[in-house]
Amino acid sequence: MLTLETWKRLQEQTGNPGTDRESRGGTDAAVAAVRALVRVSRALERTLAELSLPHYRVLAAVSAGAEIAARVAERLALGRPAVSAAVAALCDRGFLVRVGVDADQRAAGLRLTKTGWAALERADAAMAGELRCITGKLQDPAGVMAALAQINEAVGARYAERRRARPAGLSGTGPDGSARQ
Repeated sequence: MLTLETWKRLQEQTGNPGTDRESRGGTDAAVAAVRALVRVSRALERTLAELSLPHYRVLAAVSAGAEIAARVAERLALGRPAVSAAVAALCDRGFLVRVGVDADQRAAGLRLTKTGWAALERADAAMAGELRCITGKLQDPAGVMAALAQINEAVGARYAERRRARPAGLSGTGPDGSARQ
């Protein structure tokens, strides 16, 4: 039988420190941060009882004022087909409704329903609670929360840079230049 002590000794001898080093990303701080963000994202996603993370993202974007699917896709850096599928599913579940847009009769606006707002509030509360539990284990939880808020702003700025850098007429293309639907 392999004991924990034997396992640790084997890991040290083979130069494979196991999952601890894997989760820390070795000596590269950026890799360690990426791995931490991915793990936190997964931990937060697991708290969502009634929404998937993509559906949560769509509801949050619509709640923040991205009222048409094309803007939601742009804001979330997702393809229009993915957003369209999420919007259809959320409408089917009664979380979103399509409404007319005064300025553009071709476009359908999106609005959260009472049920959608309630689902978003429950999801926000669940994920915020989990994040508080995670950061509560740190020396400076408030500092980490402030840093995450700054990262959110930086991500928004990065998306805006990428949109401005696209050649005219290519806003609907993927990274390989192929047309997005």
